[in-house]
Amino acid sequence: MYNYSIKYTNSDSERAALMSHRTFKDSLYGELGRIGKALASPQRLELLDLLSQGEWNVEDLAREAALSVANASRHLQVLRQARLVESRKAGLYVYYRLADDAVSDLWRALRVTGERQLAEVERLLALYQDDPSALEPLTREALRARLAAGEVIALDVRPAREFAQGHIAGALSIPYDQLDARLAELPANREIVAYCRGPYCLFAHDALELLSARGYRARRLRDGYSEWRAARLPIVTTR
Repeated sequence: MYNYSIKYTNSDSERAALMSHRTFKDSLYGELGRIGKALASPQRLELLDLLSQGEWNVEDLAREAALSVANASRHLQVLRQARLVESRKAGLYVYYRLADDAVSDLWRALRVTGERQLAEVERLLALYQDDPSALEPLTREALRARLAAGEVIALDVRPAREFAQGHIAGALSIPYDQLDARLAELPANREIVAYCRGPYCLFAHDALELLSARGYRARRLRDGYSEWRAARLPIVTTR
């Protein structure tokens, strides 16, 4: 039989040490909580998703996220105060970018957690992205191998200015809103793999429908450019 003895002490020094530890933890978690508060907005999450593609000015971000310029600016200020984004001014425009690659990693971790833990997220993705008649989306590793073998064309359907900031090495740029008019630029005898910003971007999904309807063999990349870049796969920057 064991005899446990617990020593209780009320010394001033130990109480001071406990209070010091508590102050440290409260301060630390309070600072980390600033990031949680900054993420607690669907609009700010979309802005982070867009900024994971590269640098944007406030006006373009506002237009892409369907926000007023004033509202977009307020959301960006919250992200900036939490040190998630940085800004610079060029002439009349203010440009924003992610403060660090860790912010992009944080966004992806949040997205993956949501997909695993929230059934509604999975349902929405299935509703908007799954097409039983479409070919299975291609993984990054498979696309890299097939590009190296010259078997496929990687088609970047993001806006041209995002392509210029960075794209998959060897990819062809045809923004989705120009695709129907520029189909002649695509070879009819090779499979087309469309990609856009990431798994929540629907440009590649819509491009796949258009290409299939026009008789092209096409599929999409399972995720997108930001995941390709994060995996340190070959990219090209033209601006």
